[in-house]
Amino acid sequence: MTILVVGASGATGRLLTQILLERGEHVRIIVRSAAGLPDVLRRHENLSVTEASLLALSDTDMVKHVTGCDAVASCLGHNMTFKGLFGRPHRLVTEATRRLCNAVAADKSSKPVKFVLMNTTGNRNRDLEEPISLAQKCIIGLLRVLLPPHADNEAAADYLRTEIGQNSETIEWAAVRPDGLTDDPAVTEFELHPSPIRSAIFDAGSTSRMNVASFMADLITEDQIWSRWKGKMPVIYNSAD
Repeated sequence: MTILVVGASGATGRLLTQILLERGEHVRIIVRSAAGLPDVLRRHENLSVTEASLLALSDTDMVKHVTGCDAVASCLGHNMTFKGLFGRPHRLVTEATRRLCNAVAADKSSKPVKFVLMNTTGNRNRDLEEPISLAQKCIIGLLRVLLPPHADNEAAADYLRTEIGQNSETIEWAAVRPDGLTDDPAVTEFELHPSPIRSAIFDAGSTSRMNVASFMADLITEDQIWSRWKGKMPVIYNSAD
């Protein structure tokens, strides 16, 4: 398989790239700078690196990057700095999702391309009308107004739900929703649920980045797992949580 990973220089994106390469897949990544990537990744024979700002690419270049890909994975996020939280682009994840999906559609692959989006358990799947308490609804409303990254994550998943939907002939998708992210060194047992089983605000669990990366790789490479979760927004927790 050939997979395009965006956000590959981030903590989870690096792990996903590494896992896919270890499984023998061919991986393309688009990063602003490859200097921060571990040598084991940079020098891997199955890795193709493009140094560029993703949203600065032309539509034509975007199509070139997705051509021949069986899957696209987005681990994009906003840096946890003042500039990263409040600076532009406010809609990094959403715009990247939209433009990548448009590029896939323009490429007209002979079979649907998988699109796997890393999202957050703080975002509801409105297809399931997931209930939340009034207090959590109020806090989420404040986050939506005060923290642009939260609204960005919501809009990116909503784009897949409403614009791509369940019947696209070119794209199949899944949005992975981890809870509080941790940096465990190895894959551990984890749980998957269609919807959150705890409050993301008042009773948050934890999910290791390694487990998120492993599950995203499973979605991409394992057809049975993909069939179970495509068109959905699975929530992932560490099992010991």
